[in-house]
Amino acid sequence: MHSERTMTDAELQQWIEKVSLEHFGVPFRHRAFFNARLRSTGGRYALRSHDIEINPHQLQAHGREAVEGIIKHELCHYHLHIAGRGYRHRDADFKRLLAKVGGSRYCQALPDKAKRVLPFKYKLTCSTCGMEYKRKRRMDASRYRCGRCAGRLRLEELKSETKSGSGA
Repeated sequence: MHSERTMTDAELQQWIEKVSLEHFGVPFRHRAFFNARLRSTGGRYALRSHDIEINPHQLQAHGREAVEGIIKHELCHYHLHIAGRGYRHRDADFKRLLAKVGGSRYCQALPDKAKRVLPFKYKLTCSTCGMEYKRKRRMDASRYRCGRCAGRLRLEELKSETKSGSGA
């Protein structure tokens, strides 16, 4: 794990402007800033405002090299969109430019994100055929019917397993 010192939004702005000129030959003329609320992505390009947001957790977890790949990725969206060319992930223009500048296709998973799995807490059981449906969230069983036989469903709360590993 990299313990990268925290970077300000102003430093990020300068970094993105520098990468844009060096690798794309065109200036970046909009705002760039960190957004700590990003969870499942390394960065985001906003189509309306043309701003670029970067996930600061990527910098802390994987360092400057990984974030530079994310910056190049978002700048590909930015420059292609401004030029009126194919800026989406599936577009050939985007794929070509990304390969040319050496940007990241995907960002690396964050350490805490990989472990986040919610267990099933509820079970719906059909009173007619016995079909079971597991659910993570509580729901009103009276509003639904069994998909197999249209029978009534009964909601049960599943017992939670202990995290310590010892059976209690």
